[in-house]
Amino acid sequence: MDTAVSELAALRGFIDRHPRLFVLTGAGVSTDSGIPDYRDTEGEWKRQPPMTLQTFMGGELARARYWARSMVGWRRFGHVRPNASHLALARLEARGHVAILVTQNVDGLHEAAGSRDVVDLHGRLDAVRCMNCDWRGNRHDWQDALHALNPDWVALEASDAPDGDADLDGHDFSRFAVPPCPRCGGIVKPDVVFFGETVPRDRVDRANAGLANADAVLVVGSSLMVYSGYRFVTAASRSGIPIAAINLGRTRADSLLTLKVEQPCAVALEAL
Repeated sequence: MDTAVSELAALRGFIDRHPRLFVLTGAGVSTDSGIPDYRDTEGEWKRQPPMTLQTFMGGELARARYWARSMVGWRRFGHVRPNASHLALARLEARGHVAILVTQNVDGLHEAAGSRDVVDLHGRLDAVRCMNCDWRGNRHDWQDALHALNPDWVALEASDAPDGDADLDGHDFSRFAVPPCPRCGGIVKPDVVFFGETVPRDRVDRANAGLANADAVLVVGSSLMVYSGYRFVTAASRSGIPIAAINLGRTRADSLLTLKVEQPCAVALEAL
């Protein structure tokens, strides 16, 4: 029996023995939907690290650069569809195998695939909010506002970057106008957790409650380099909860894993 076949057999056995899974997903789940990931197989950055909260809030030019790139990237990101991995996890939940699904992704594709009990740990990119008055808005409507203020930028094309970003370099971002909050005139950001920003406590509490009701952890498509997701794996390890991972390349938790399947997420999940 070759390695790939034996890994899949071991994964099936793992799920059969542990029917209530705490599922934690990362960027590797969404790459088949056309969304690039951040890290290589060694867990290192493939590109410049993403926007931090401090940079975004610290200057108009940084916000203009972010929203210009996001406006171009959203044209495709806003219409991505779930892939075989999302659909397989939704089927797994429908069969009663998932205690909770916690995702580090901000694309909303698990919900679009039919998963119900989802914690969007880092928020959702399809919503925006004001940092002053907490006004909330729809990202598609915000796109219309960006277009209205920046008609000369609407036709620009650029290659896709992770999380709805676009590689829009060589442009004068000081010419890009960012609309203010329609309620108070404050700064509007995507309703996602930037680097340097704290994950809301209620999401962490809900995830921890799901972990307490699970009999195993299944990590899918994450290197676990970000602490916000890694914390649940270390908590599971401390509690003696077995942990399996489907991921191409190194993870931060390799030494804690009961089982590791180094295959594409869709291949491994569809085999279940």
